[in-house]
Amino acid sequence: MPTDDERPATPSRTGILGRLRTALKRTRENLSSGLADLFSRGRKIDAALIDEVEEVLLGADVGVDLTDIIVADLRERLKRRRLADGSAVLGALREHMVQALEPVACRCEVPPPAALERPFVVLVVGVNGVGKTTTIGKLAHRLGADGYSVMLAAGDTFRAAAIDQIKVWGERNGVPVIAQQPGADSAAVVFDALQAATARSANVLIADTAGRLHTKTGLMDELAKVRRVLGRLDPAAPHETLLVLDATTGQNGLAQARRFTEAVRVSGLAVTKLDGTARGGVLFAIARELAIPIRYIGVGEGIDDLRDFVPEDFVDALLARAPGEG
Repeated sequence: MPTDDERPATPSRTGILGRLRTALKRTRENLSSGLADLFSRGRKIDAALIDEVEEVLLGADVGVDLTDIIVADLRERLKRRRLADGSAVLGALREHMVQALEPVACRCEVPPPAALERPFVVLVVGVNGVGKTTTIGKLAHRLGADGYSVMLAAGDTFRAAAIDQIKVWGERNGVPVIAQQPGADSAAVVFDALQAATARSANVLIADTAGRLHTKTGLMDELAKVRRVLGRLDPAAPHETLLVLDATTGQNGLAQARRFTEAVRVSGLAVTKLDGTARGGVLFAIARELAIPIRYIGVGEGIDDLRDFVPEDFVDALLARAPGEG
């Protein structure tokens, strides 16, 4: 592992929150701005106001189940006269939101390079268009900055563009890419890549996969085959199966997650495009209904914009308005 002096400086929490606030602006316009409008009117904290809070939560795609829990608690607190003002309501909201997300906040723990006798294999899955290849490139950048030697596998052989994209990310990060011609067997490409990564003593292999519609049985069979083939070289591989979900799809992402989990035993999620949606609240539904660890969130187009998921930071960015915002 690199020494502390060799590692890039860790962004301050203030800087991270600012970036998150910017990324989550559209969701916050539904959630925080809506709540702020309610409380800024000097409204009395009563049953009617809590009904409006319920509408705001649902509009931000927080989900019916969690909204019901929050609203029931707010009504109970109101009954006991424990909601003196808008700050008390926001405090209760923050408490529930953080608690809802904490069970799925779990980083992907890659052993230190010196402790890796074989490559740590990350299999990346997801439908086309969710930002899968971009996530791979950003993850390779993160791991490289942390001192890992990384290789990439162009396992999405169904699309020539996907192979080209991952090669571009390989060049950008200065890491080798194992690829074959479009139409090649995906499992064979990933198998060859793991052999190459082992021979070259690479620390981490990140493998792309095809992303045709999740309703297609053929794709799921193909992904299951990739897992089986990896297991022939290393029974523990893949060590992480990362499903990439596009936050702009909202609740539809839940259906994708269920289908992929059935096929390939998803172990973690990367939720992308939070900077381009008003549906960032879908993370609460994902946490409650799927209970799959959320490893990363994508908050922008920059190479450094793949961040570890931290519930407190995420909720604070949702509920706090950035300076100059309305």
